[in-house]
Amino acid sequence: MRRFFTITIILAFATAVFPQSPKHEMRAVWLTTIGGLDWPHSYAQNRSSAKAQQEELCHLLDLYKRAGINTVLLQTRVRGTVIYPSALEPWDGCLSGKPGVSPSYDALQFAIDQCHRRGMQLHAWVVTIPVGKWNALGCSRLRKQFPKAIKRLGQDGFMNPEHPQTADYLATLCEEIVSNYDVDGIHLDYIRYPEEWPQVRSRNGRKGAVGTPASTRRNYITSIVRNIHHRVKALKPWVMMSCAPIGKRDDLTRHSSKGWNAYTRVHQDIEGWLEEGLMDAIFPMMYFRDNHFYPFAIDWAQHAHGRIVAPGLGIYLLSPSERNWPLLVITQELHVLRQQGMGHTYFRGRFLTDNTKGLYNFVAKDFDHTPALIPPMTWLKAELPTSPTDLNIESCSTHDGDPAIRLTWQTGLQDSLFNIYSSREWPVDTENPQNLIATRWQTPSIVFKTKAGNRYFAITALDRYGNESLPLQQPQPAQYKKSSEQHSLQSNILAPAESMPLLLCENNVLTLPIKPATLDADHIVIETLQGRIAATHPYQNDQLTIKVTKLPPGNYIVRSLNRRGITHRLGFFQK
Repeated sequence: MRRFFTITIILAFATAVFPQSPKHEMRAVWLTTIGGLDWPHSYAQNRSSAKAQQEELCHLLDLYKRAGINTVLLQTRVRGTVIYPSALEPWDGCLSGKPGVSPSYDALQFAIDQCHRRGMQLHAWVVTIPVGKWNALGCSRLRKQFPKAIKRLGQDGFMNPEHPQTADYLATLCEEIVSNYDVDGIHLDYIRYPEEWPQVRSRNGRKGAVGTPASTRRNYITSIVRNIHHRVKALKPWVMMSCAPIGKRDDLTRHSSKGWNAYTRVHQDIEGWLEEGLMDAIFPMMYFRDNHFYPFAIDWAQHAHGRIVAPGLGIYLLSPSERNWPLLVITQELHVLRQQGMGHTYFRGRFLTDNTKGLYNFVAKDFDHTPALIPPMTWLKAELPTSPTDLNIESCSTHDGDPAIRLTWQTGLQDSLFNIYSSREWPVDTENPQNLIATRWQTPSIVFKTKAGNRYFAITALDRYGNESLPLQQPQPAQYKKSSEQHSLQSNILAPAESMPLLLCENNVLTLPIKPATLDADHIVIETLQGRIAATHPYQNDQLTIKVTKLPPGNYIVRSLNRRGITHRLGFFQK
């Protein structure tokens, strides 16, 4: 398995042939608020300064949008303090300049509205275990409220993962956010044992150990995750649960994590969380390069259980004040992540928007110049929403008097979002992301500055799980009405699965087609409909079935793959 992936990666670099920008891909950024590192860079202490703070955020979001970002991970709980009016914790000082003092507006609500207006998701980034300096406002209040649940390590305070109040309190905090705000996700950070925590060690080289056993520690962290998940999903099951684990899952056979990994060192059982369904996405903090990056990134993909994986890239290390990495390190990592069907996340936002080493130019102009939709959470819900109806197109003009057209349509769904596609050919190919001109649009009408007849349009509905309906196409123009070829094209767009054979899958056993003697392939690759690799298996001449027990329910495409990276589609199946 490792040899197969290594050959594929080397081949990609040798030929410089990389996958085109896909229609579905998680593209995220961590927007850090602690100390105003990414935002804000000024304090909101009156109406005009609050407006300046808001304008700064809008400017950053505009830059993110142009760089293809579709998900903003906004640091919402900082260190026992928050950036919204909470009944549980005080205001963080990053907004007003004074801990505990309101900036005179709800920063979380403002950010949600602005992200949604731009077709981006906003996930509330919640720092879980650390609560700041021992005598700081956030930690002091929590110590008074939960004197036995807060532990001091050096100068800092931490919520004790082993105390039952920790899981309940963090679940209540996330419940408050989800109840009061239309966030698209809850993103858990530092959901692990602090590295300062006493490690499990043998007692003077004899049998027995000092400290809580590693397996028990993993159970404590999992219990916290499970509590948060259940409380969030009970309120809004479509809210994406995610976390930012340590960048290396565990030691690999040929590659050591050098003592710094999620499973053994800080007791994060990420694969267990994915398999149990506690996580919909993971954003591993992979601030590494070369053999410290590629084998471990592929390892995450192989243990994702069909969920979203968008590794975090250490773009801050491009800075001359950090490691002064060349830009090539990050661009190569981006290409390989896409090749392996994974998304990507930037840490931190500032180093993207500052165009460090030319990164922003590369992303916005080359790598992510085409929009992408967030992969749907088909493991939660796979049913396609009802298509919009009654598309109407009429000429109008902008406020400046420029010619424009107004599109309106009907929908019978509540809380429905819309994607708008356009091209100069009819019918509009809605599988081509280059035709996406508006994503997650919130109302059943939109105005474009263009003349009627210059372009054709199609509209799809999007539910909160990310499932997209079949397209509502603009009425057929006269020049296409007699073209059977165009009718055939439309059928292919609306029902692409009809051209693929349906493979039998019963009782977690998938029946494969008999391998032709002429087929040069030694692996089976199972992909989600969004192109993410869900599983790989050897493909032998006499192999007729494979077990797919670990795959979550959903629809999958089966491909063969040889050592030169050439694939053939064998069919699709539904589990």
